[in-house]
Order: sequence, then C-alpha cells, then structure tokens
Amino acid sequence: MEYRYLGRSGIRVSALSLGSWVTFHNQVNVADAVNMMAAAYDAGVNFFDNAEAYAKGKSEEIMGAALKKLGWRRSSYLISTKFFWGVNEGINEKDTLNRKYLLEAIDGSLKRFGLDHVDLVYCHRPDPNTPIGETVWAMHNIVESGKAFYWGTSEWPAADILAAIEIAERHHLHKPLMEQPQYNLLHRERFEVEYARLFKDYGYGSTTWSPLASGLLTGKYNQGIPAGTRATLPGYEWLKDRVADTAKMEKVTRLQKVADELGVPLAQMAIAWILKNPNVSTVITGASKLEQVKENMKAMEVVAQMTPDVMESIRIVLEG
Repeated sequence: MEYRYLGRSGIRVSALSLGSWVTFHNQVNVADAVNMMAAAYDAGVNFFDNAEAYAKGKSEEIMGAALKKLGWRRSSYLISTKFFWGVNEGINEKDTLNRKYLLEAIDGSLKRFGLDHVDLVYCHRPDPNTPIGETVWAMHNIVESGKAFYWGTSEWPAADILAAIEIAERHHLHKPLMEQPQYNLLHRERFEVEYARLFKDYGYGSTTWSPLASGLLTGKYNQGIPAGTRATLPGYEWLKDRVADTAKMEKVTRLQKVADELGVPLAQMAIAWILKNPNVSTVITGASKLEQVKENMKAMEVVAQMTPDVMESIRIVLEG
C-alpha cells in the first residue's frame, strides 16, 4: 500500500480506502462489514469513510459495531463522517450547515460510531442559505473540541471553498483541508479543471469517491442491468438512467479493450488511472462483497502498468 499526505497536513492516508455508501446496512450487515474492513485493513487501508446520511445513520452504527468487534488500536486507522442532509426532519436539522445542526450532528455520529472522535469530518454539500462564515466557525469549533481532527468539503464549488479558506485564514481558524469529489474516467471536469487552483495554490487534499462510476466502469452493465446490483435497489432508480447512458457505454466498451490489452480487469485499470493523478490523496472504493474488496485492492499492482502510452490510449478514448 502507498500512503499519501492529505493536503498540506502531516496526516497520511492509504492510497486506497474503503467507503460505506449504499452498501452498509442496505447490502452489508455487521458480520460482512467486519470481514470486508479486516480484508482492507490487512491490505494496508487505514481510512474508512462514512456519512451521517448513509442509510440514515445505520451505516455509522454498522461500522461502529464492526470496529468494536475488530478491536483495532484507535490510532492505527482513520474514520470520517459527513454532515448536511441530516437524519431528522426538523426545520433546522436537514439540508443545512447551520451552527446548531453541526454541533449537534457530530455528537450524534460519535454516539452511533461508539467513538470519542472521528478523524475527518466533511460538510457533505454546500448550503447556500447559511453564511459560509457561520459554517467555518462551527467546523473550527468541532476540531477545537477534539471531536474531529481535520475538516473538509464534499462537492463544494471551488469559489465556496476559497471563500471558506479565506475566512479561516482571516480569523486564524482551522481551515478546510480536503475535498471529497466524485472523480473517475467518466466524470473529470470539476476535479481536473475547477479544482486546479485549489490543488496548485492551496495544496488542497482529495478523498475521491465513485471510482467505478457506480459500477459502470466494471463492465457489468454492458449487457443490461443484472439483478442484485445497486441500480436495482429501492431509492436508487436514478442510477438506472446513468448506467443506460449510450455515450458512456460506448466509452466503457472501448476502455474494456484497453484493459484487455493490459491483461487486467477494467475496474482495476479504472482505479489505477485515478491513482496516477498526483492531486488524489486517496481513492474511496466501495464493495458489497468481500471478494470485491480484495479485487479492488489489486489495483495498486496495476499502477506500474499505467505507462505514458497506456495513459494516452485512455485519453484518446475519453476525448474521442
């Protein structure tokens, strides 16, 4: 496993990490989580990603129960959570980054995890109705309280991130350190263009999600939507349209040929391609089965095969 610094901080994250979105509670119980997290940990993974909104808090509960059973030394791993959508329907408790919500939300997450602190905490989406300064102060206070060590953003516009950094610097507060954006072979514009200045001028870290475009880059949707996949889960009907995108499917078919020439699974090539980007701190992988965790971890072995010629072949497919 390779370990990369998270932005301009002294903390290092494994280049591959494991996330719980969609899977924990919906597809993965505590026993499965124990096995999957253990396999990732044994492969060198030290970062496990979660969020308050995942399965309305149940994902945090499952990960917390798994951690208790695993009994790892607390300083040997990193846990994250994210806030915005909330788990309750109160007027000040959902779709917001107001101070009251944030300071109460961290306590709720820690209770569900059974932990004294999380290592990373994110503002899960931007809130146009709460002043950024209010959010920055609240996140600073969470870090100052010791309930989290670093904070960042997820899917924020670059302009809002820059505003948050400026406010934090002006008032000598803990600055946002990292962004959690979607980034994969089929979703590149925001990461590579909009965030370019954040990486270059501010050394912003990144914990990227959806490396396989919700399974599209595994090739499993090439012949339709198999039973039991994410696109068939209740509440994920939106995914059916995404995996049925004709233009994307054509690119996936061509990318499959590049992977075949390399002699590696398309999924591993897709993850290795992301790892070639120096602005990526870690790639958050997801899995609903133990074998998928093991297969994703093998992407580390494929990075060395991503030569300039291979990268150029992929570029031609993506931009063709």
